[in-house]
Amino acid sequence: MSDAPKPGRAPLKSILGGLKRFGRNDLVVLSSLALVVGAAGGGAAIVFRLGIDFFQQLFFGVDPVHLTRLAAELPAWRLLLVPSLGGLAIGLFVYFVMPGRRPRGVAQVIEASALRGGRMSLTNGVLAAFVSAASIGVGASVGREGPVVHLGACLGGWLARRLQLGRVLSRTLLGCGVAAAVAASFNAPIAGVFFALEVVIGHYALSAFAPIVIAGVTGTIVSRMYFGDFPAFILPEMREIASFLEFPAFALLGVASAVAAIVLMRSVMLTEDIWSRVPVPPWARPAVAGLVLGLIALGFPQVLGVGYETTDAALSERLDLQILIALMLLKGLATALCLGSGFGGGIFSPSLYIGAMLGGAFGIIATSVFPQLSSGHGAYTVVGMGAVAGAVLGAPISTILIVFEMTGDYSLTIAVMIATVIASVITQQLHGRSFFVWQLERRGITIKGGQEISLLRTITVDGFTDRRFETIQAEAPLARVRERLSKAPWGELFVIDAEGRLVGTITFSDLADAAFDTSRDEALVALDVARQRPTVLQVGDDLEAAIKVYGASGEVHVAVVDSLEEMRLLGVVHEHEVMLAYHRALQQARAEERGEL
Repeated sequence: MSDAPKPGRAPLKSILGGLKRFGRNDLVVLSSLALVVGAAGGGAAIVFRLGIDFFQQLFFGVDPVHLTRLAAELPAWRLLLVPSLGGLAIGLFVYFVMPGRRPRGVAQVIEASALRGGRMSLTNGVLAAFVSAASIGVGASVGREGPVVHLGACLGGWLARRLQLGRVLSRTLLGCGVAAAVAASFNAPIAGVFFALEVVIGHYALSAFAPIVIAGVTGTIVSRMYFGDFPAFILPEMREIASFLEFPAFALLGVASAVAAIVLMRSVMLTEDIWSRVPVPPWARPAVAGLVLGLIALGFPQVLGVGYETTDAALSERLDLQILIALMLLKGLATALCLGSGFGGGIFSPSLYIGAMLGGAFGIIATSVFPQLSSGHGAYTVVGMGAVAGAVLGAPISTILIVFEMTGDYSLTIAVMIATVIASVITQQLHGRSFFVWQLERRGITIKGGQEISLLRTITVDGFTDRRFETIQAEAPLARVRERLSKAPWGELFVIDAEGRLVGTITFSDLADAAFDTSRDEALVALDVARQRPTVLQVGDDLEAAIKVYGASGEVHVAVVDSLEEMRLLGVVHEHEVMLAYHRALQQARAEERGEL
């Protein structure tokens, strides 16, 4: 009986084998998980917005969609008590329940991506979202997009941790959550994708780009199924740019936007510094800030909450010059008070609001000077929104795309590009960093070289510790030291005491004249010629710690011990091995950026 395969059997087997390999491909797996994270991120954005509406309806008793207009009709005691008592409740919750006793947002997402391999806690994400929704619900002048980004990132990071994915895949899933959250919040899938890549991931390799696109589109679809296909802002029908001679005005608006962005960021940090010096408990600070916010709201209720209703009014050219300038200044003050005191929330919406007020005011002035060249101050309002937000967030590309997706106006987007780039460059030169990076730096966290540092922290010295070493007792005579040292690997002896603890090291240079002078052999012992308090690494130390130790000590061979308390010698780490491991880590980071991992 013939054993030859039947016709068609081999091609079928080959196809099935190819399908199995395809299903095990990292990009295919990630794309499948991106659908899940995208749907979850879109759902999280919906739930978060419903949570804000619930709290605003509960505390103010008015329709959340028209909070600004209806708040003007509320009694003064309500406008004062809701933000202050709500701030007290939020301050107590953050202080006694939130890990780290501080609200969380986009800065923590950037930190997780750069330094923690995409790992985030879902519990912390839910708690942070609750704090932010409640903060906006009691009128805090903060944004809703940052908390949604944090929650979406936590969903992606949690799924990656549950599936025990590696660092590269975990960071990509984190970006998927961010893209879905931004896309669902603004109904802008392209902007969501580029925000995740620009701000969180830091590169545009296909290995990250494809899954993040899938997540952003999925988040948008989920959001549209619930809210409908509507932009984040109600935009009037935009006119064509009146003249190319108007572009110098847009460039000048970019300069003004940079000033506004820097003032806003510095105001928040200055408020934090003032609070740290004022003898008020941290849990009581939001209550005091809420009371001040209520006092402002008595005359200008437009500062309450996210402020999109007022932003829409500016876009529709329904606000005059005086109110635009007043709201720009008061919104900046209210945002600095709320974020600096400890309310939860983001800075995205306030930067859009302030940019809209600035752009509208600038447009009215520009139109009065050159009425025949003006496109209307509604166009300047849109440009100001993009320029201030792009400079504050350090995300000019995604901010420009948000405006483009909202307006669909190509010529207006060119104006936004000019103003946003100018504002971002000036802010970078004068301020040096985005708002989120500055938040991290103030906590002593630097993400410069973040991907490399993250890789270094995943490699422990135990992986390249040499177990070949020579020890000698501390009381050994000098003649014995000389004999053992001549045979020791690496030309170094490790001195241990009677209890087996490392107490010093000896090389030929440490012996000096005693290396050849035997007249003092009876008077000296190993501990007398040893370098005591030797430089050591602990077995759990990572490559980053090893590089710092070698840089500070100048040693070539460093002992590895179990702990600084016990000082039990386990092996030796060599400088050339550390440098080789560092080189491999850099190669891995570059390969990730090119999409080769």
